[in-house]
Amino acid sequence: MTDVETTSRGLTSTGPTEEVTYWYGDEPTDRRRRSKAVLEALRIYRAAEVAMRRRTRDSMAMGENELLVLRYLLRDPTRRVRPGELTRYLGLSTASTTAILDRLERSGHITRAANPEDRRSIFIQATPRADEEVRQTLGNMHDRMLAAVIDMSPEESAAVVAFLHRMSDAVDGVAVDKRAVDSP
Repeated sequence: MTDVETTSRGLTSTGPTEEVTYWYGDEPTDRRRRSKAVLEALRIYRAAEVAMRRRTRDSMAMGENELLVLRYLLRDPTRRVRPGELTRYLGLSTASTTAILDRLERSGHITRAANPEDRRSIFIQATPRADEEVRQTLGNMHDRMLAAVIDMSPEESAAVVAFLHRMSDAVDGVAVDKRAVDSP
């Protein structure tokens, strides 16, 4: 069996003593190795986070969008949120947002209240039950995440924050290649 290494164009075979990589080419410099290690650690973290979100959805018997709505509402429980704001936040149709809100209202996680200034519109608010359930489900995880970063120096914190901003910019700048989406 041969080791397999990827380059920017595809798979290539390597000798038995060469480093095996997957995405980032085969440049053997220390700088390249450090970069690959950081990106691999980020990929591992992302996989762990996706798995945690799946477990959270399963334990709360909710879909991703329902949890997104609750998180949005619970960030500032005093804020008056209209359904259209949630539609824009989720990037969904009005009908899809309405269906999500209907499910959350039936399960006791949100309430709809008439807008006292405009009876044609409503405000959406998370219930105390939703707040309690989210805190109970996610509180331990948030405590563990805080414990992982609380002792970072100001320099370490600044470096991580700057890195995450650069990564966010990098992935936000990726356009979907229409040909790749349309190909079988």
